[in-house]
Amino acid sequence: MTPPLRIGFIGAGANTRTRHLPGFKEIPGVVLAAVCNRTEESSRKVAQAFGIPVVAPDWRAIIDSPTIDAVCIGTWPNLHAELTIAALRAGKHVLTEARMARDLGEALLMFAEAQRHPQLVAQIVPAPMSLAFDATIVKLINAGVLGSLREVSVMCTNNTQVDSALPSGWRQDPQLSGKNTLALGIYYEMTLRWLGRGVTSLSADAAIFTPQRKNAQGERQTMTIPERVTVLGRYADAARFLAHFSSVELTAPRNEIRLHGSRAGLRLDFITNQLWLTEAAGPEQLVEIMAAPGDAWRVEADFIASIREDRPVTLTDFATGVSYMRFTEAVWTSWNEQGRWVTI
Repeated sequence: MTPPLRIGFIGAGANTRTRHLPGFKEIPGVVLAAVCNRTEESSRKVAQAFGIPVVAPDWRAIIDSPTIDAVCIGTWPNLHAELTIAALRAGKHVLTEARMARDLGEALLMFAEAQRHPQLVAQIVPAPMSLAFDATIVKLINAGVLGSLREVSVMCTNNTQVDSALPSGWRQDPQLSGKNTLALGIYYEMTLRWLGRGVTSLSADAAIFTPQRKNAQGERQTMTIPERVTVLGRYADAARFLAHFSSVELTAPRNEIRLHGSRAGLRLDFITNQLWLTEAAGPEQLVEIMAAPGDAWRVEADFIASIREDRPVTLTDFATGVSYMRFTEAVWTSWNEQGRWVTI
C-alpha cells in the first residue's frame, strides 16, 4: 500500500481554496495535514471548511513538523524564497504559487537550493489560461504549420487601475510583489512552453499615471510598479517579440497571444477562450483543441505523481521559473534605464 502523503499549507488565499485544497483532497492517500494563514481566525475557517486537523501557529511549525511530507505555499511572492528554501532544507517537497519570487536574485537562490536536493520535488503553479491549448499549439508548431516564426505578439489590457482613488493592492506593493509587473511573467511563461525558448534581448517602456495611492491601511504610498508596459524583444533566430500590458485602458479589454509565421498565424483569444488559425490569405478558422478546458488543470495530481512516481516536473519547474523571472527583471531594468536594450 502507498503510505499517506501529508501536506501542510502555508497561505490559503483564493487559488489555494478554490484549486489546491480541493484538488489535493480528491487524491487518494493524500492528507491535508495542517494550515497556517495570515491570522488564526482565517486559518481556522479554512481548517473547518476542508477538514484540516491542525491549525499551525506559524509557518515554521509546518516546515519543522516531522510528520509533514510536502508544503504548498500560497502566500504572496515576498515569502516564496524564504519558505521554499526552508522547506527544502527540512526535507519537504514544495509546490509554490506563482510568481516564483519577487526578483531574479530570489529565484536563483530557490533554484540553487532545489539543485542541492534532487530527491525532492520543487514545482511552481503554472500560468493556467493556456493549459487546455498548450498541446494543440505545440503540435501545430512542431508540424511546421506556421512555417518560420516571425513574431510573437502579446496583448493584455484592462481598466483595473484607471481610478486613481482606488487603493493599491499587493500587486502594486514592491515589498510584497517585487519586480513582477502586471501579468508579464504569466504570459511570457506560456510562450516559453510553446516555443521552448525565450528572447535574447529586449527593450521596454513603461508608465505610472497615478504616482501615489492609498494602501489598505489608508496610508499614501509612492507607486513604483508600472500601470502599463510595452516590450520589444528579439529571439536568436531573428523572430521578434512584442508585448503590451495595461491596467489603465478605458476601451474594451484585449487579451490574446498571436504567433505569426511565414505560412500561417495562430491567435489564442483568452476572452472567448478560443484558438484560431489563419493560413496564407485564407479566412481565420477555429481550431479544435486536443484537451477539454475542464480537464487541463492537473497541478495537484502532477505534483503528487512527481513525488510518488519520480516523474519530472513539467508545469512548472524551477528552471522555467528562473527564465520568466530573468525576463521580468530585464524588463524592469530596461524601463528604468530609459529603454536600454538588455541582453538576456
